Amino acid sequence: MNYIAREKAFELLKKYNKDHFHIRHALTVEAVMKWYANDLGYGQESEYWGIVGLLHDIDFEEYPDQHCIKAPALLREAGVGEDIIHSVCSHGYGITVDIKPEHEMEKVLYAADELTGLIWAAALMRPSKSTKDMELKSLKKKYKSKGFAAGCNRGVIEQGAEMLGWDLSVLQEKTLKAMQEAEDDINAQMSLIGETV
Repeated sequence: MNYIAREKAFELLKKYNKDHFHIRHALTVEAVMKWYANDLGYGQESEYWGIVGLLHDIDFEEYPDQHCIKAPALLREAGVGEDIIHSVCSHGYGITVDIKPEHEMEKVLYAADELTGLIWAAALMRPSKSTKDMELKSLKKKYKSKGFAAGCNRGVIEQGAEMLGWDLSVLQEKTLKAMQEAEDDINAQMSLIGETV
């Protein structure tokens, strides 16, 4: 595994992403990926899983029409290894690229990425503006409402759960728990770059 240090990865993210929404999403997916690594028995690789999560949307803000297509050049220029590049690009499978998620980590990224966006959108609707007091049944209700967070591709989420061999509710429960546990840390990191919820 060709590593990039977390600090360097975060600086790379911020080079191409200025919008606080995109930075928060990257930090969220990083935290969720690290949580899943520990939950699924890949604890020794949790930092690696996190870096893939942190960099997964590296090209989305500046090149939305070339998402996962522009990423390899940006990552290679920064010296990022081909294994991370493959993992980052695999979350665009069937949407913008034909790079299929192979490793369990890539399947988790594919499944959880869109779901984290939907969960955060649901959190912002709550009086607390937090995931920490959100119940699974509330998330499921929002998920079933097609008009809610319509930009979150439920087809990708469901295909991801299928790739992992999980029931959709398992993916929802685990991802919500991961976000709840990481929220305070993410808020602290966002406050350092000037964002308050």
